[in-house]
Amino acid sequence: MKFSENWLRELVNPPVDSEKLMHQLTMAGLEVDGNEPACAAFDGLVVAEVKSVEKHPDADKLHICQVDCGEKDLLTIVCGASNVREGLRTVLAKVGATLAGKPKLEAVALKGVTSYGMLCSVAEIGLGEANEGIIELSNTEITGKPLNEIINTDDNVIDVSLTPNRGDCLSLLGVAREVAVFNNIEFTEPKIEPVKVSSKAERKIKLTAKAECPHYVGRVIENIDANVNTPLWLSEKLRRSGIRSINVIVDITNFVMLELGQPMHAFDNDLLKGDIDVRFPGKNEQIKLLDESEHQLKSNTLLISDESGPLAMAGVMGGFESAVTTESKNIFLESAFFAPEAIIGQSRQYGLHTESSHRFERGVDSQLQQKAIERASELIFQLCGGQAGPVVEMTSQEGIPENPQVILRKNQINRVLGVELEEQFVTETFSKLEMQCKFKDNQWFIVAPSHRFDINIEVDLIEELARIYSYDAIQVASPANHLKMKSPNSAHLAVKQIREILINRDYQEVITYSFVEPEFNKLLNSNNNALVLANPIAPELSEMRSSLIVGLLNSLQYNIKRQQERIRLFETGLVFKGNEDLKQDYHVAAVMYGNIYEKQWDMANVSSGFYDLKKDVEVILFSLIDKASIEFKQSDSEILHPGQAVDVIIDGNEIGCFGQLHPKIAAKLDLKNDVYLFDLEVKYLSKKDVIKFKPISRFPSVKRDIAVVLDENIPLADVLSCVRNDATEALSNLELFDVYQGEGIEKEKKSLALGLTFQVTSSTLTDEEVETIMGNVLDGLHNKFGATLR
Repeated sequence: MKFSENWLRELVNPPVDSEKLMHQLTMAGLEVDGNEPACAAFDGLVVAEVKSVEKHPDADKLHICQVDCGEKDLLTIVCGASNVREGLRTVLAKVGATLAGKPKLEAVALKGVTSYGMLCSVAEIGLGEANEGIIELSNTEITGKPLNEIINTDDNVIDVSLTPNRGDCLSLLGVAREVAVFNNIEFTEPKIEPVKVSSKAERKIKLTAKAECPHYVGRVIENIDANVNTPLWLSEKLRRSGIRSINVIVDITNFVMLELGQPMHAFDNDLLKGDIDVRFPGKNEQIKLLDESEHQLKSNTLLISDESGPLAMAGVMGGFESAVTTESKNIFLESAFFAPEAIIGQSRQYGLHTESSHRFERGVDSQLQQKAIERASELIFQLCGGQAGPVVEMTSQEGIPENPQVILRKNQINRVLGVELEEQFVTETFSKLEMQCKFKDNQWFIVAPSHRFDINIEVDLIEELARIYSYDAIQVASPANHLKMKSPNSAHLAVKQIREILINRDYQEVITYSFVEPEFNKLLNSNNNALVLANPIAPELSEMRSSLIVGLLNSLQYNIKRQQERIRLFETGLVFKGNEDLKQDYHVAAVMYGNIYEKQWDMANVSSGFYDLKKDVEVILFSLIDKASIEFKQSDSEILHPGQAVDVIIDGNEIGCFGQLHPKIAAKLDLKNDVYLFDLEVKYLSKKDVIKFKPISRFPSVKRDIAVVLDENIPLADVLSCVRNDATEALSNLELFDVYQGEGIEKEKKSLALGLTFQVTSSTLTDEEVETIMGNVLDGLHNKFGATLR
């Protein structure tokens, strides 16, 4: 939140300089992000009134003006602004005046007419960026009054960053309370007197959504002049708080919001029909907001409406159709309390963020509405005139929050803060913070005021004491703790090893959102068991990912669109499944696209294929898991190509799959070339037995090669498993070195050529022993698969 230091000092003026003040704010928990001068320095600028305007005889775009600046004679000013007119009050830079970064102003002749000064725009003064015409002042400004007496140029704009629980400090009044307590001085609260009721006009209020809006205050004000210019003192306070001036009525409501912390809204009363109702929308209701955006209203959106339909999105933004303009004569002023739970997330789901929603989401004082409407009414009468109708108030007491009584034990203060605080200091601190405080039996019984809705438990009170005592005054003490070395977590070690393997194999690690687009998630998870977020950061990120592949394919698309031809990406992280019985598993996944190698002048381009991916998967698996426990099986995964899809099974547990992305999915994602991917669950990759020493055999090995003919649909993994089971422990290595189909082999058959190596550590194997083992192997293949020796 930005605010003017001078405005703050109007409410509380501690005997400290700007630097000390900002340090106090930071120590109070209102962290100062920065500060800057409120405006550029100037001198010799005064309020002036244009008495007459004539066309310049020698220049179409120039005007010769006679200007009253409070002196005896009128000054002749040549001006080219399109909005200069008789009766306009504006700012005049007289001869000798200085503007920021410019030399002293001199009288100059423009097309034969001498101009004794310059009528200024807001940009030339340094009060804004708009430069379409000269500044227009309110007629209440006194002619001849120096501008620096109206707006103090010796001012700082302070920018504070508030934590979400300190919504009470989203106002000058809230910040002033904090500064007053820190400096042990009083602050001046704006004196607000009820305005005189001089009209019977009123509009009835109905609270259909009582729980969400338990307090609503409204007032009709008639016969106002909304065409007057906002006084410079008011528009400058808004500008220095980061809010642009719109028209005098809107500026007043924004001023009250900044001063007191109560967002308000004004409707054109002549455009309203019937009673005001706070409710939720019906079916197919729409609204056009002040920014002229149109929205189909969702069922959880709180509305302000009349008999004709929605008027405003409660706590967020008003409607375009009922907006106050400079032509408005009668207005309906509203001030309401909305439960934070009813406003949180509403603006984001429509892609909006407003000063109003920012405050209502964090909480507004439930006792402030009447005071705010009286303050706004008072300012409207001063600046626009009018007659006020009675204040109409609707309250649902059961919905008004009441702060609980919180008990603070004396011994807990020292235990948490490490300092002994005197009983008198604690009691006085809570009293200064406007809290009800009673001390009995070494305990304080505290009830916070309505604006401090963040005080709910004992440590909240201890935090208040720490802030006021000053964090700087609390001695720093290093904690005494005997650290113990934690045993390494096997899962963490496995993830670290997987990362190293994939990086060494030329993959790049990415980190993607755990939140994903529902359509994308559904494309890769047809079971539709995704975890849906109740309050997503954006509509397109409303589900938790059920696979790492979602984020990887998004990253793949992003890189392809930026002319990357060879892409290898991997990610490790949690995936989420199930709505009620939430399941979170740690996975590793990767995608491969494009050539096997980087482009080289002496090597032809070769696209990555299934077996390149398989090799990468095998390197991971064989580095972490005993080969004997690993099994590959044809997969029926919907996201993989039916002919190039493999499930990975470890000790009977299916831990993931790998293969080529299904062509239908690739086509939907506009991926022109083949994409290969794998997705593995990490917890099964961290169970490798501890490596034990095994002596190398001193005896020679014996090799045998066989070629067997069997049905072509029998998986190789089943064949190898059968061989290992029948070959006993004498088999030290088994490999496939040829697959043949063609001449000499029956249709629907295939020939597998296997190399078997035998070796034991106790003796040299004899030919008879090897032949016996080979006989068992061939018998096993024949009995199980009908295989014959080729």
